[in-house]
Amino acid sequence: MVFGQDRDGLRRFYCTSFQKRLAGAPLEPLEAQVAAVVEEHPEYHDFFSDEDGALSAEFGPEQGMTNPFLHLGMHLAIREQAMIDRPAGIAALYSRAVTARGMHEAEHAIMDCLGEMLWRASREGGSPDETAYLECVRRIAG
Repeated sequence: MVFGQDRDGLRRFYCTSFQKRLAGAPLEPLEAQVAAVVEEHPEYHDFFSDEDGALSAEFGPEQGMTNPFLHLGMHLAIREQAMIDRPAGIAALYSRAVTARGMHEAEHAIMDCLGEMLWRASREGGSPDETAYLECVRRIAG
């Protein structure tokens, strides 16, 4: 990952990418990807416009708010998976899901599959089960 374990660096990157897009400034390819996914989520525009607030925000269960960095990061991860077809077969399934549901709704449904796979791997202390993940996405794709 570009930012390693630097939470503030990652958060700042999301904010500055979105702010550069709003200002019409030139964007590097990764900045353009991040800015595009932020743009698709108007509910987060104010959040990413306040860099200080974004840097200090906490998203534990007691806050009752979805972590926008995690949510948007999952969109980006799913798009990357589809682009490189990793795990093998995800590109075709993603394409079918997008055709059936539209990109945003398809990605939100696939996000549930991705989150479940990662949660199980973490809970069980093993590797992510790509077969189960692909089967979940297959059900979404119809």
